[in-house]
Amino acid sequence: MPEIHERFTIGEEHQGVRADAALAELLDVSRSTAAGWCAEGWLTRGGRPLAKSDRLHAGDSVAADVPEQPDPLAVVVEPVEDLRILGDDEHFVVIDKPVGVAAHPSPGWVGPTVVGALAAAGYRISTSGAGERQGIVHRLDVGTSGVMVVAKTEHAYTLLKQAFRDRTVEKEYHALVQGLPDPLEGTIDAPIGRHPGHDWRFAVVDEGRNSVTHYKVLEAFGRASLVEVHLETGRTHQIRVHFSALRHPCAGDLTYGADPRLAAELGLTRQWLHARKLGFTHPGTGEWVEYTSDYPQDLQYALDALARGDI
Repeated sequence: MPEIHERFTIGEEHQGVRADAALAELLDVSRSTAAGWCAEGWLTRGGRPLAKSDRLHAGDSVAADVPEQPDPLAVVVEPVEDLRILGDDEHFVVIDKPVGVAAHPSPGWVGPTVVGALAAAGYRISTSGAGERQGIVHRLDVGTSGVMVVAKTEHAYTLLKQAFRDRTVEKEYHALVQGLPDPLEGTIDAPIGRHPGHDWRFAVVDEGRNSVTHYKVLEAFGRASLVEVHLETGRTHQIRVHFSALRHPCAGDLTYGADPRLAAELGLTRQWLHARKLGFTHPGTGEWVEYTSDYPQDLQYALDALARGDI
Protein backbone atom coordinates (compact mmCIF):
# COMPACT_ATOMS: atom_id res chain seq x y z
CA MET A 1 0.00 0.00 0.00
CA PRO A 2 1.44 3.43 -0.92
CA GLU A 3 2.04 6.02 1.79
CA ILE A 4 -0.90 8.17 2.85
CA HIS A 5 -0.89 11.84 3.84
CA GLU A 6 -4.44 13.08 4.35
CA ARG A 7 -6.05 15.87 6.38
CA PHE A 8 -9.71 15.84 7.42
CA THR A 9 -12.11 18.11 9.20
CA ILE A 10 -14.65 15.87 10.86
CA GLY A 11 -18.22 16.54 9.76
CA GLU A 12 -21.52 16.18 11.57
CA GLU A 13 -22.01 12.67 10.12
CA HIS A 14 -19.09 11.42 12.25
CA GLN A 15 -20.02 13.26 15.44
CA GLY A 16 -19.45 10.87 18.37
CA VAL A 17 -18.22 8.03 16.14
CA ARG A 18 -15.21 5.95 17.22
CA ALA A 19 -11.94 6.91 15.55
CA ASP A 20 -11.34 3.48 13.99
CA ALA A 21 -14.83 3.32 12.49
CA ALA A 22 -14.86 6.88 11.17
CA LEU A 23 -11.36 6.82 9.71
CA ALA A 24 -11.90 3.42 8.13
CA GLU A 25 -14.74 5.01 6.18
CA LEU A 26 -12.84 8.21 5.37
CA LEU A 27 -9.68 6.37 4.27
CA ASP A 28 -11.52 3.48 2.58
CA VAL A 29 -9.77 0.76 4.61
CA SER A 30 -10.98 -1.93 6.99
CA ARG A 31 -11.76 -1.02 10.57
CA SER A 32 -9.04 -3.36 11.83
CA THR A 33 -6.53 -1.60 9.56
CA ALA A 34 -7.57 1.79 10.90
CA ALA A 35 -7.28 0.45 14.46
CA GLY A 36 -3.77 -0.78 13.71
CA TRP A 37 -2.79 2.62 12.34
CA CYS A 38 -4.10 4.23 15.53
CA ALA A 39 -1.92 1.87 17.56
CA GLU A 40 1.10 2.87 15.46
CA GLY A 41 0.43 6.58 16.13
CA TRP A 42 -0.15 7.35 12.45
CA LEU A 43 -3.60 8.89 13.01
CA THR A 44 -3.69 12.08 15.03
CA ARG A 45 -6.13 14.75 16.20
CA GLY A 46 -4.74 18.20 16.83
CA GLY A 47 -1.26 16.72 16.67
CA ARG A 48 -1.98 14.10 19.34
CA PRO A 49 -2.24 10.36 18.58
CA LEU A 50 -5.75 8.97 18.39
CA ALA A 51 -6.70 5.81 20.22
CA LYS A 52 -9.00 3.54 18.22
CA SER A 53 -11.81 3.99 20.76
CA ASP A 54 -11.59 7.80 20.94
CA ARG A 55 -14.79 9.54 19.92
CA LEU A 56 -14.53 12.16 17.19
CA HIS A 57 -16.38 15.47 17.19
CA ALA A 58 -17.58 17.67 14.38
CA GLY A 59 -14.88 20.21 13.56
CA ASP A 60 -11.97 18.04 14.77
CA SER A 61 -8.82 18.32 12.65
CA VAL A 62 -7.56 14.82 11.96
CA ALA A 63 -4.41 13.82 10.10
CA ALA A 64 -3.36 10.50 8.61
CA ASP A 65 0.37 10.06 7.97
CA VAL A 66 0.84 6.41 7.08
CA PRO A 67 4.16 5.18 5.66
CA GLU A 68 4.26 2.87 2.66
CA GLN A 69 2.99 -0.57 3.67
CA PRO A 70 4.41 -3.80 2.25
CA ASP A 71 1.85 -6.04 0.54
CA PRO A 72 0.81 -8.55 3.24
CA LEU A 73 -0.06 -11.08 0.54
CA ALA A 74 3.23 -10.88 -1.33
CA VAL A 75 5.02 -14.24 -1.49
CA VAL A 76 8.44 -13.88 0.11
CA VAL A 77 10.81 -16.44 -1.37
CA GLU A 78 12.49 -17.75 1.77
CA PRO A 79 14.07 -21.16 2.39
CA VAL A 80 12.90 -23.15 5.42
CA GLU A 81 15.70 -25.43 6.56
CA ASP A 82 13.53 -27.90 8.49
CA LEU A 83 10.90 -28.36 5.77
CA ARG A 84 11.30 -31.90 4.37
CA ILE A 85 9.95 -33.36 1.14
CA LEU A 86 8.03 -36.61 1.69
CA GLY A 87 6.77 -37.10 -1.85
CA ASP A 88 7.28 -35.35 -5.16
CA ASP A 89 6.04 -35.96 -8.71
CA GLU A 90 4.63 -33.96 -11.61
CA HIS A 91 1.24 -33.58 -9.92
CA PHE A 92 2.00 -32.59 -6.33
CA VAL A 93 4.61 -32.25 -3.61
CA VAL A 94 4.04 -33.61 -0.09
CA ILE A 95 5.92 -31.84 2.67
CA ASP A 96 6.64 -32.30 6.35
CA LYS A 97 5.79 -28.81 7.61
CA PRO A 98 7.72 -27.64 10.66
CA VAL A 99 6.19 -25.52 13.40
CA GLY A 100 6.34 -21.76 12.84
CA VAL A 101 5.56 -21.89 9.13
CA ALA A 102 2.25 -20.67 7.66
CA ALA A 103 0.69 -22.31 4.63
CA HIS A 104 0.59 -19.03 2.69
CA PRO A 105 0.94 -15.26 3.21
CA SER A 106 -1.86 -13.48 5.06
CA PRO A 107 -2.38 -10.09 6.72
CA GLY A 108 -0.54 -9.93 10.03
CA TRP A 109 1.83 -12.83 9.30
CA VAL A 110 5.46 -11.89 8.68
CA GLY A 111 7.15 -15.30 9.09
CA PRO A 112 8.02 -18.00 6.55
CA THR A 113 5.40 -19.74 4.43
CA VAL A 114 5.08 -23.06 2.65
CA VAL A 115 4.50 -21.23 -0.65
CA GLY A 116 7.66 -19.14 -0.20
CA ALA A 117 9.74 -22.11 0.95
CA LEU A 118 8.77 -24.22 -2.06
CA ALA A 119 9.59 -21.32 -4.40
CA ALA A 120 13.00 -20.98 -2.73
CA ALA A 121 13.57 -24.72 -3.25
CA GLY A 122 12.93 -24.33 -6.97
CA TYR A 123 9.39 -25.67 -7.18
CA ARG A 124 7.13 -24.13 -9.80
CA ILE A 125 3.47 -24.20 -8.90
CA SER A 126 0.98 -23.46 -11.68
CA THR A 127 -2.62 -23.42 -10.48
CA SER A 128 -5.58 -21.07 -10.43
CA GLY A 129 -6.61 -19.13 -7.38
CA ALA A 130 -5.01 -16.19 -5.62
CA GLY A 131 -1.30 -15.88 -6.29
CA GLU A 132 -0.32 -16.17 -2.64
CA ARG A 133 -2.29 -19.43 -2.31
CA GLN A 134 -1.23 -21.20 -5.50
CA GLY A 135 -1.28 -24.96 -5.01
CA ILE A 136 -2.68 -24.79 -1.47
CA VAL A 137 -5.54 -27.30 -1.16
CA HIS A 138 -5.56 -27.48 2.65
CA ARG A 139 -3.79 -25.81 5.54
CA LEU A 140 -2.12 -26.57 8.85
CA ASP A 141 -1.97 -23.99 11.64
CA VAL A 142 1.33 -22.16 12.09
CA GLY A 143 1.75 -23.97 15.41
CA THR A 144 0.92 -27.41 14.00
CA SER A 145 3.53 -29.59 12.31
CA GLY A 146 3.21 -32.53 9.95
CA VAL A 147 2.10 -33.78 6.55
CA MET A 148 0.71 -31.36 3.97
CA VAL A 149 0.17 -31.74 0.21
CA VAL A 150 0.55 -28.92 -2.34
CA ALA A 151 -0.76 -29.30 -5.90
CA LYS A 152 1.62 -28.45 -8.74
CA THR A 153 -0.78 -28.47 -11.68
CA GLU A 154 -4.31 -27.24 -12.34
CA HIS A 155 -5.51 -30.83 -12.82
CA ALA A 156 -4.13 -31.92 -9.45
CA TYR A 157 -5.38 -28.73 -7.78
CA THR A 158 -8.94 -29.33 -8.99
CA LEU A 159 -9.03 -33.00 -7.97
CA LEU A 160 -7.37 -32.53 -4.61
CA LYS A 161 -9.57 -29.57 -3.69
CA GLN A 162 -12.61 -31.67 -4.53
CA ALA A 163 -11.28 -34.60 -2.52
CA PHE A 164 -10.93 -32.40 0.56
CA ARG A 165 -14.44 -31.00 0.00
CA ASP A 166 -15.87 -34.50 -0.42
CA ARG A 167 -13.97 -35.72 2.69
CA THR A 168 -12.41 -38.61 0.80
CA VAL A 169 -8.96 -37.65 2.12
CA GLU A 170 -7.71 -39.56 5.17
CA LYS A 171 -6.27 -37.12 7.72
CA GLU A 172 -4.77 -38.61 10.85
CA TYR A 173 -3.50 -36.38 13.63
CA HIS A 174 -1.83 -37.23 16.91
CA ALA A 175 -2.40 -34.98 19.91
CA LEU A 176 -1.20 -35.02 23.49
CA VAL A 177 -4.15 -33.90 25.59
CA GLN A 178 -4.26 -33.17 29.28
CA GLY A 179 -5.77 -35.81 31.53
CA LEU A 180 -7.58 -38.92 30.26
CA PRO A 181 -10.60 -38.55 27.95
CA ASP A 182 -13.65 -40.58 28.92
CA PRO A 183 -14.59 -42.65 26.98
CA LEU A 184 -11.21 -43.76 25.66
CA GLU A 185 -12.61 -43.81 22.13
CA GLY A 186 -15.38 -41.60 20.86
CA THR A 187 -16.72 -38.82 18.67
CA ILE A 188 -16.98 -35.12 19.44
CA ASP A 189 -19.90 -33.64 17.51
CA ALA A 190 -20.17 -29.96 18.42
CA PRO A 191 -20.54 -26.84 16.21
CA ILE A 192 -17.59 -24.44 16.03
CA GLY A 193 -17.68 -20.72 15.37
CA ARG A 194 -15.93 -17.49 16.32
CA HIS A 195 -15.46 -17.04 20.06
CA PRO A 196 -17.99 -14.43 21.21
CA GLY A 197 -15.36 -12.59 23.23
CA HIS A 198 -12.17 -13.07 21.21
CA ASP A 199 -12.03 -12.51 17.43
CA TRP A 200 -8.83 -14.55 17.10
CA ARG A 201 -10.19 -17.62 18.88
CA PHE A 202 -12.85 -20.19 18.10
CA ALA A 203 -15.26 -22.00 20.38
CA VAL A 204 -18.12 -24.47 20.52
CA VAL A 205 -21.16 -22.24 19.93
CA ASP A 206 -24.77 -23.06 19.07
CA GLU A 207 -24.69 -21.04 15.85
CA GLY A 208 -21.35 -22.50 14.71
CA ARG A 209 -20.68 -24.76 11.74
CA ASN A 210 -21.12 -28.52 11.98
CA SER A 211 -17.86 -30.04 13.29
CA VAL A 212 -17.11 -33.72 13.93
CA THR A 213 -13.93 -35.18 15.44
CA HIS A 214 -13.23 -38.89 16.04
CA TYR A 215 -10.55 -39.89 18.56
CA LYS A 216 -8.94 -42.91 20.21
CA VAL A 217 -6.57 -42.91 23.17
CA LEU A 218 -3.29 -44.56 22.17
CA GLU A 219 -1.44 -44.25 25.47
CA ALA A 220 -2.27 -42.81 28.87
CA PHE A 221 0.51 -41.24 30.95
CA GLY A 222 -1.50 -39.98 33.91
CA ARG A 223 -1.32 -36.22 33.52
CA ALA A 224 -1.71 -36.46 29.75
CA SER A 225 -2.82 -38.90 27.05
CA LEU A 226 -1.66 -39.47 23.47
CA VAL A 227 -4.68 -39.65 21.17
CA GLU A 228 -5.18 -40.49 17.51
CA VAL A 229 -7.60 -38.10 15.82
CA HIS A 230 -9.52 -38.33 12.54
CA LEU A 231 -11.43 -35.34 11.23
CA GLU A 232 -14.78 -35.67 9.53
CA THR A 233 -14.86 -31.89 9.00
CA GLY A 234 -12.03 -29.38 8.72
CA ARG A 235 -12.83 -26.29 10.78
CA THR A 236 -10.18 -23.83 11.89
CA HIS A 237 -8.58 -25.01 15.17
CA GLN A 238 -11.09 -27.90 15.26
CA ILE A 239 -9.03 -30.39 17.27
CA ARG A 240 -7.83 -27.72 19.68
CA VAL A 241 -11.34 -26.34 20.24
CA HIS A 242 -13.05 -29.72 20.62
CA PHE A 243 -10.60 -31.09 23.19
CA SER A 244 -10.63 -27.79 25.06
CA ALA A 245 -14.43 -28.05 25.21
CA LEU A 246 -14.01 -31.53 26.76
CA ARG A 247 -11.68 -29.97 29.36
CA HIS A 248 -8.78 -31.94 27.90
CA PRO A 249 -6.91 -29.24 25.97
CA CYS A 250 -3.85 -30.08 23.91
CA ALA A 251 -0.79 -29.89 26.15
CA GLY A 252 1.02 -26.61 25.59
CA ASP A 253 -2.01 -24.93 23.98
CA LEU A 254 -2.26 -21.90 26.27
CA THR A 255 -4.68 -20.21 23.86
CA TYR A 256 -7.26 -22.89 24.59
CA GLY A 257 -6.79 -23.40 28.30
CA ALA A 258 -3.75 -25.67 28.70
CA ASP A 259 -1.92 -25.67 32.04
CA PRO A 260 1.14 -23.42 31.63
CA ARG A 261 3.01 -25.29 34.38
CA LEU A 262 2.63 -28.63 32.61
CA ALA A 263 3.64 -27.02 29.32
CA ALA A 264 6.83 -25.72 30.93
CA GLU A 265 7.61 -29.12 32.47
CA LEU A 266 7.19 -30.76 29.06
CA GLY A 267 9.30 -28.10 27.35
CA LEU A 268 6.40 -27.11 25.10
CA THR A 269 6.13 -23.66 23.56
CA ARG A 270 3.19 -24.61 21.29
CA GLN A 271 0.30 -27.07 21.22
CA TRP A 272 1.25 -30.77 21.07
CA LEU A 273 -0.53 -31.47 17.80
CA HIS A 274 0.92 -33.19 14.75
CA ALA A 275 -0.51 -34.12 11.34
CA ARG A 276 0.77 -37.69 11.43
CA LYS A 277 -0.59 -39.20 8.21
CA LEU A 278 -2.24 -38.05 4.98
CA GLY A 279 -3.82 -40.38 2.43
CA PHE A 280 -5.56 -39.50 -0.83
CA THR A 281 -6.28 -40.71 -4.35
CA HIS A 282 -3.37 -39.85 -6.65
CA PRO A 283 -4.68 -37.27 -9.16
CA GLY A 284 -2.62 -38.81 -11.95
CA THR A 285 -2.80 -42.57 -11.45
CA GLY A 286 -6.00 -42.94 -9.42
CA GLU A 287 -4.15 -45.10 -6.88
CA TRP A 288 -4.39 -44.56 -3.12
CA VAL A 289 -1.21 -43.03 -1.64
CA GLU A 290 -0.25 -42.34 1.97
CA TYR A 291 2.48 -40.27 3.60
CA THR A 292 3.57 -40.29 7.24
CA SER A 293 5.51 -37.79 9.33
CA ASP A 294 7.58 -38.59 12.42
CA TYR A 295 7.19 -36.48 15.53
CA PRO A 296 9.50 -33.46 15.58
CA GLN A 297 12.04 -33.11 18.35
CA ASP A 298 10.00 -30.91 20.70
CA LEU A 299 6.97 -33.21 20.64
CA GLN A 300 9.08 -36.36 21.03
CA TYR A 301 10.88 -34.81 24.02
CA ALA A 302 7.55 -34.26 25.78
CA LEU A 303 6.43 -37.84 25.11
CA ASP A 304 9.73 -39.27 26.32
CA ALA A 305 9.56 -37.23 29.53
CA LEU A 306 6.08 -38.60 30.25
CA ALA A 307 7.08 -42.16 29.39
CA ARG A 308 10.06 -41.98 31.78
CA GLY A 309 7.85 -40.66 34.55
CA ASP A 310 9.82 -37.41 34.77
CA ILE A 311 6.58 -35.41 34.79
